[in-house]
Amino acid sequence: MRILVVGAGATGGYFGGRLLAAGRDVTFLVRPERARRLAETGLVIRDGSGDVTLPAPPTVSAGGLRGPFDLVLLSCKAYDLEGAIEAFAPAVGPATAILPVLNGMRHLDRLDQRFGAGRVLGGLCQISAALDPEGRILHLNNMHGLVFGERDGLRTARIEALAAVLAEAGFQARLSDIILQEMWEKWVFIAGAAGINCLLRATVADIVAAGAGGLALALLDECAAIAAAQGFPPREAWLERGRGMLTEPGSPLMASMLRDLERGAPIEADHVIGDLLRRAESIACPLLRVVHAHLKAYEARRAREAVSA
Repeated sequence: MRILVVGAGATGGYFGGRLLAAGRDVTFLVRPERARRLAETGLVIRDGSGDVTLPAPPTVSAGGLRGPFDLVLLSCKAYDLEGAIEAFAPAVGPATAILPVLNGMRHLDRLDQRFGAGRVLGGLCQISAALDPEGRILHLNNMHGLVFGERDGLRTARIEALAAVLAEAGFQARLSDIILQEMWEKWVFIAGAAGINCLLRATVADIVAAGAGGLALALLDECAAIAAAQGFPPREAWLERGRGMLTEPGSPLMASMLRDLERGAPIEADHVIGDLLRRAESIACPLLRVVHAHLKAYEARRAREAVSA
């Protein structure tokens, strides 16, 4: 199975690198500067369970794709989606499957529109990773899960073939028969966690210490109510786990959106928070609306400062 990994950043580089190290046929679609760095230093993964160094991994730049791939693994940020689509489109043939692991759901609508729903799988990842200044991938915890499945829950020949390729590749790959349910549940948690972290500019530990754990729970409940109205009520056991994570004393949990915000980087305000609000319809969600306004104000200030710089 020929696999095209779009990007070699923290997420795509981690899963693509693990697949390549396991002997899979992987090519990374990257920008010229990242291609140059990878050619010089290789793809390096720093991981407490075992480092990986892959000298000169196979790369291709936009415009250099020749012929279709069997699988496109898409892990870009939502604000880079349109550019990524244009870059990898030549790799999509009649039998190509696209596996996006972005947060939220809006990317599915866009990918369906461009390539057809039949080519687009459901997927999510469970990992905390980042690039260091030298371009190495730092795996920041012990989670490295990739969950995937047909969006209608069927066990098709292609999904079984994909499960075989992803198995025993150095991370936890799991085929799900309820992938949309699991994607909604992750979205609810990400929106709740990122929302409260960014609104209060604090980790879970600091939020709990400030006596504001109840705000985190109220925000999570608003997000869960929207999911339920859309036909995907979070399972109770999952909700209890999420509530525990958002109210655990001393927890260093901090959503990547807050890290991005604090360093003045782009954020996924509309994809993670705004699109959830769009689906709220008549559901009251005052906290989520405040979160969205806070993030949009940050984006407005960032855009203004970029113009004046």
